[in-house]
Amino acid sequence: MPSYSLKFKQKMVSKITPPNKQSVAQVSRDTGVAIPTLYKWKKLFSNKGPAMPIKSTPAHRWDAKAKLNVITAVAAMNEIQRSEYCRQHGIFPEQIEQWREQFIESFSSGSKEQSQPKDTAVNKKKINQLESEIKRKDKALAEAAALLMLSKKAQAIWGNNEED
Repeated sequence: MPSYSLKFKQKMVSKITPPNKQSVAQVSRDTGVAIPTLYKWKKLFSNKGPAMPIKSTPAHRWDAKAKLNVITAVAAMNEIQRSEYCRQHGIFPEQIEQWREQFIESFSSGSKEQSQPKDTAVNKKKINQLESEIKRKDKALAEAAALLMLSKKAQAIWGNNEED
């Protein structure tokens, strides 16, 4: 029974998952790895999270799961270990810090969105009040315009009666 390296397994899984998405049967024919083994590796890596993207993929195109994996991997590392990790994966420490801040931002904005449903009832009530006020003012404006038109027509018909 052959033994495969982790890097080889990751490469095979990346071939059968998007964006490459070759058929498992085709990859099996090309590499000689059994189909059930490929499915097993795919399941293994999906349970552990996505495999680290290959270096040829630019870091700015990595998905959120891959970025989160990097953030958690370097969290407990010292500066030297972090630099080594970054060199191996073709990323910059500044990118990791930026990704971490983006995740923190997304969670802090998520908590605001969770409190929003309480505010929506108040906002709906205020919107209804404002809409009814607009309708009332529209009616009053229409009435004023109608009275103005009638007064102009009356003046045109009977003329100005300033002497009375």
